[in-house]
Amino acid sequence: MNILKRNNVHVTGEGDKVLLYAHGFGCNQHMWSQVVPAFAEGYRQVLFDYVGSGQSDITAFDHRRYSTLNGYAQDVLDVCDALGLTSGVTFVGHSVSSSIGMLASIARPDLFERMVMVGPSPCFLNQPPDYIGGFERTDLEGLLALMDQNYLGWADYLTPVISGEKDSGPVARRLAESFCSTDPVIARIFAEATFYADNRADLPHVNCPSLILQHRYDALAPVEVGEYLHQHLRNSTLEVLDVVGHCGHMSHAHLVVDAMKAFLAHPV
Repeated sequence: MNILKRNNVHVTGEGDKVLLYAHGFGCNQHMWSQVVPAFAEGYRQVLFDYVGSGQSDITAFDHRRYSTLNGYAQDVLDVCDALGLTSGVTFVGHSVSSSIGMLASIARPDLFERMVMVGPSPCFLNQPPDYIGGFERTDLEGLLALMDQNYLGWADYLTPVISGEKDSGPVARRLAESFCSTDPVIARIFAEATFYADNRADLPHVNCPSLILQHRYDALAPVEVGEYLHQHLRNSTLEVLDVVGHCGHMSHAHLVVDAMKAFLAHPV
């Protein structure tokens, strides 16, 4: 199988330093469009879509493989293998892709040099008394039920929550377009894999330096989540961005770029 076609892989720039961007649930590689130009000099930048998202080959979707985050982590490794990448990769992941990147780095520790996590959450569910993820199980069950009953209504409800904007905002519009262009059955499988995942036990096994970019007002990943990650990830740096919503790389790309540049400037 042609992995580069399957995952709609695009590579720009040259150099030994590699930035590999991974989009969040319901999104696609174009969500990084305001970040990529800032690293045009000196970096080889890799963008891709998970199977079932964006312009990937939807016929390659296997509901068993992609019912857990391990299937998406395998997409990451497949893309790296197809490009001949064996080391020196900085993984840049949004939301659930931060957990996917952690799984990939645990599987191939020599491949990844650093990780950048934008709005990460190792577990979206509250696990009292020690962990605040942001959602009760009944909340998530209600969201998934709405997906089954009225997918477009679900997208209309969720986009302002994720973007931190009203429906007419530019980030909300891009998210709505992406959600509505995704096959509802595939979106439902990815949603369940995303919102029911619990990767807290994986945190001690991540060895590469990590930058945690937390949004100050984020309905999907409250500040407590970023603080939890920082406490449990070795060699991690936490930066709280003055952002409303869950998509700082889209709404406040300059803040994400500045934080990334400062992080990448430090030797490993």
